[in-house]
Amino acid sequence: MKKTILVFGLIVLALLLLFKISKHTYLSGDFSIEIIIAFIALVFFFIGLFISKKQPKHTSGTKEVNHKKIKELNLSKREYQVLCEIAMGLSNKEIADKLFVSESTVKTHVSNILIKLNAKRRTQAIQISKELQILPF
Repeated sequence: MKKTILVFGLIVLALLLLFKISKHTYLSGDFSIEIIIAFIALVFFFIGLFISKKQPKHTSGTKEVNHKKIKELNLSKREYQVLCEIAMGLSNKEIADKLFVSESTVKTHVSNILIKLNAKRRTQAIQISKELQILPF
């Protein structure tokens, strides 16, 4: 985290210096405004490339799901669907709307999931599910 803050701080400092130098060169009459704007655009382009390469790559495919573990936990298909929706951050109401069931049914499924995974909270259930490799992402 400190490295990221340092890198962005240096980028901001470099841009500030670039703007000061371009102001000075424009006022002194060495370059036209179009050349300065083109140079600044190129700098921003390369900064964008640098930042995009630093971001972690997201795999487009899904990772291998441990179906055997799902059966061992005795999770029904609907409970597994609800677990996947919980992992995507949806609320009970959003899950109910997406799966075309009532909110109380979703609450029942969530309760069953928590019991089967021996979890106290939804976040803990997601963490356990990731450790057991039963989530597709």
